[in-house]
Amino acid sequence: MLFKKLGAVAAVSLAAFSVTSTHAEMMTGLPIAVLDVKIDKGPPQKAIPIEVEEKSWKCPGCNKNEKYVLEQLQEKTKITDKNALSTIMGNIKSESNFIPNICEGGARVPYNKCLRGGYGLIQWTSIGRYNGLGSFCKKYGCDPSSIEGQTRYMINEPIFQRYLPEFEGRGWGVHQYMVPSYYWLGWGIKGYREQYAYQYTKKLVWA
Repeated sequence: MLFKKLGAVAAVSLAAFSVTSTHAEMMTGLPIAVLDVKIDKGPPQKAIPIEVEEKSWKCPGCNKNEKYVLEQLQEKTKITDKNALSTIMGNIKSESNFIPNICEGGARVPYNKCLRGGYGLIQWTSIGRYNGLGSFCKKYGCDPSSIEGQTRYMINEPIFQRYLPEFEGRGWGVHQYMVPSYYWLGWGIKGYREQYAYQYTKKLVWA
């Protein structure tokens, strides 16, 4: 009886194994019992994204309007040269001190209330350029009195686009970039714009 019980237990135990006639069995001539083991790998692991920080020229000491224009110039164009960016910034500072709703003479008024002289960031003066700002913002749903609307128009204005390649990848000094700046803006009095540009070269940091 004891042997019968042991035999029954052995039979049950062997039933838990998967007996295969594999290469190992063929090599040894003996049956090989292989445990049918399932490995629980758990839920699939999600890859952890690696954040790549993109650097650009920044101006820590600038006001929010200056920072916004600097950011947009880099996002919407291929200008990467610090001197080029500084020259554009210096000219805007000379024209309007980055005040979008300023009418020539200093009055702070909405777009349709500046009745003579230049208006806005780069003091759009000629009737064609002034009306262009209003038409652009009407078409694209922006405020012609705002820093956002004017920056968008300034970058897309055909005159700026014509001279944009001069600012992209030339590797010039500030004095050289003043030439395309003149043709872009058509200023009559140079004033302190070049000095302002040199000041920005000291303010901008790559971060």
